[in-house]
Amino acid sequence: MKIIRTFLTWLVLLALGAALVIGGLITFRGCRMYKAALAQQSLAQTVESIRAQPGYTPLSGLPQIYLNAVIAVEDHRFTQHGGVDPIAIARATLHDLATRSLDQGGSTITQQVAKNLFFTQEKEFSRKIAEVFMAFALERSYTKGEILELYVNTIYFGDGYYGVSAACAGYFGKAPGQLTDYEATLLAGIPNAPSVYSLSANPDLASQRQAYVVRQMVKYGYLTQEEADAITP
Repeated sequence: MKIIRTFLTWLVLLALGAALVIGGLITFRGCRMYKAALAQQSLAQTVESIRAQPGYTPLSGLPQIYLNAVIAVEDHRFTQHGGVDPIAIARATLHDLATRSLDQGGSTITQQVAKNLFFTQEKEFSRKIAEVFMAFALERSYTKGEILELYVNTIYFGDGYYGVSAACAGYFGKAPGQLTDYEATLLAGIPNAPSVYSLSANPDLASQRQAYVVRQMVKYGYLTQEEADAITP
């Protein structure tokens, strides 16, 4: 029995050691990927190039209900964390380990901005680590409002529409500031899975997603139930 316990102890220690080595290698590769991205173009240069694009919409040109909806459904602790949400990452990690996938990344709005500005959409651990380094850099250099503004101007809404201005024009034929409450909450739900919630391809699913967005807004105190009922079909 003592021999078995000793063997199991060494087995656990070896597994932990292997995990540390693998984790270190992934972190090292992620750090190199982060530095390589900045070597090609600095963070400030990248942000300025995004802001200079036609259709770039400042927060002042967006309905507050849309911004609240985005935070509620995408990253409800956005104003509280420093770019990375440990709770969301822990939850996503447990799911990914159980399913042996990277289905859930636990990405914050800041991390998604980092990915949209510098990295590919490919799901790999090294890229996720690079994304974390870049998220910290974003949080050091820009306010939460500036990061949120970059997010809504770079995310994909399906049907070839990148950024909130293009999505509003394409889906509703209007500027972002003219969105109704229903349209604003509908739009906020699409980027989670643009091919699934595209208004042209799956309007019914998009409507179901809108109802979920509104429920999240009630849950996190952005809407009362009465207000939610008024904008949910």
